[in-house]
Amino acid sequence: MKLYPVIIHKDAKSAFGVIVPDLPGCFSAGATLDEALRNVQEAVEVHMFGEDIAPEPSSLDRWKAEAEYRDAYAVTLAPVDLSFMNDSTVRVNITARKSELAIVDRAAKRAHMDRSAYLVVSAIERARRNVGSSGVTVGNAATRKALPKKAAGLISVVAKTKRSRR
Repeated sequence: MKLYPVIIHKDAKSAFGVIVPDLPGCFSAGATLDEALRNVQEAVEVHMFGEDIAPEPSSLDRWKAEAEYRDAYAVTLAPVDLSFMNDSTVRVNITARKSELAIVDRAAKRAHMDRSAYLVVSAIERARRNVGSSGVTVGNAATRKALPKKAAGLISVVAKTKRSRR
C-alpha cells in the first residue's frame, strides 16, 4: 500500500473531482468526498493496466506548492494498493450455464483466443468503460462533464501532456 498525493476539486453543483498528479491523466470523481477518494483505487487500476511498475509517490508538499492547485478543495493523500500489478497467473473457477459457455466459446474462437483469455479480455474491456460505484464513469470524457470546471481543465492538460510523451 502506498500513499499517493491527490488534488481534490469541487465546484458548486458538481461532483468531487480527484486528480492523481503523479500519474498524469489519472483521475476519478464521486458525489461525496469519501466516494471520490474510494474511486481513486479503481482509477489507478484502470490507468496503470498493463504497466510493469508504478512511479513512487511524490511528496505532498510538492503539490501544495503548485500555483495551479492553490484553489483546490484539498490536497491530501490517498491509499493505493498496487498489488494488482502483480502479473502472476491465478486459476479461478466460475459458474455458468452450458448455453452461456457455448456462446463464450464461439466468440472466443472467432477472436482466436481460448476461453480464459476471452473472458479476461472481455471483463477488462467492460471494467474500463463501466461506471464506478458513484454512477460517474472513472477515467474518461464522461467524467470530465461531471467534474468541477477546474479539475476537468487540468485533466485535459494532463491528458495532452501524457499523449505528447509517447
